[in-house]
Amino acid sequence: MKAKNIAILESRLGAQVADLVRQRGGVPVHAPALAELPDLEPEKIRALVQSLEKQPATLFIFQTGVGTRALFAASDALGITESLQKILANATVAARGPKPTGALRSRGVRIDRSATDPFTTKEILESIRDIELKGQRVIIQRFGSANLELDRALEARGAQVTEIPTYRWSLPPDTGPLEELVAALERGELHAVVFTNAEQARNLFAVATKLNKGDSLRTSLNRTLIASIGPVASAALRERQVNIGLEAKPPKLGALMSALDSALS
Repeated sequence: MKAKNIAILESRLGAQVADLVRQRGGVPVHAPALAELPDLEPEKIRALVQSLEKQPATLFIFQTGVGTRALFAASDALGITESLQKILANATVAARGPKPTGALRSRGVRIDRSATDPFTTKEILESIRDIELKGQRVIIQRFGSANLELDRALEARGAQVTEIPTYRWSLPPDTGPLEELVAALERGELHAVVFTNAEQARNLFAVATKLNKGDSLRTSLNRTLIASIGPVASAALRERQVNIGLEAKPPKLGALMSALDSALS
């Protein structure tokens, strides 16, 4: 990717992704497309834990590392972490991928089921397919938005589903860099765009639509190499009729950068 202009939409790990691009000789163009806002109400967590002591859940599903850590930080502040750990010890605990797995293990939580690569909703559902859920409580640690696919699949099996919000996704406070990115794509100045989250695609199109440039953005993206970190991000792009140039396998930054480097060389 030497001397190639690479658009990066990642927010939390944006600096890290930019460094990976520079190490390979590329020129990062950073336009953060996502803000993670706290969405955790401590008293609701307290009430949930109290209700679980009276009516235990059969299954807990943890979807992200940052959300899992936020949940335990809230229980620490409330002084109810020991109660939460006892509740988890008496339930089946499923982790969607390595990040929630690491966060749970740091708290001494036993993990009974794990999604396989590429860690999508399909894999987490496959990992719990044999658990009887009819009439049972299932608690899901939400990521940036409700996972309707997961909720509906569990409800179809008769489960009583409750999602624990810990953070939510939003547009960044300053959308100027995204607006400039839309313009740079129109001018044909970028060689590739890197998507590391499905919400980045949604927010980029939201900004373009406000500028009355939604169709133009789609056209621009389809003449640019689109690099996706995995199937979830790819699905969001395909929903917007954007062609995927490459998808990382496994869905990790290192694999994504290697594939991008090869594609541009």
